[in-house]
Amino acid sequence: QVQLVESGGGLVQAGGSLRLSCAASGRMFSNYAMGWFRQAPGKERDFVALINWSVGSTYYSDSVKGRFTISRDNAKNTLYLQMNSLKPEDTAVYYCAAKNGISIATLEKAYDYWGQGTQVTVSS
Repeated sequence: QVQLVESGGGLVQAGGSLRLSCAASGRMFSNYAMGWFRQAPGKERDFVALINWSVGSTYYSDSVKGRFTISRDNAKNTLYLQMNSLKPEDTAVYYCAAKNGISIATLEKAYDYWGQGTQVTVSS
């Protein structure tokens, strides 16, 4: 079983920055990718970014490309999401997730493990 625990959310003004962390523990897949999703009130959970854990290649949604950066620290088994130039529309609960295999996947159903989420609120 894999446990994912997010942290780093909070309240920030538009134009500001936040860095989210996701600590992973337990027995992970041999080849896997991890991603970030977000869910705004009354909306579906949307894909944000993905990273191939072993190679480090990344993939982003168009809405965050150029503003957000996904990265990982292999030694700490921790995933990060650096969020810059934040906008009010970035307000959501942010979730990290892990999937078996390294293919790009933007749908929730492709992911096997999920964290509990961390709230990000961007004020205008």
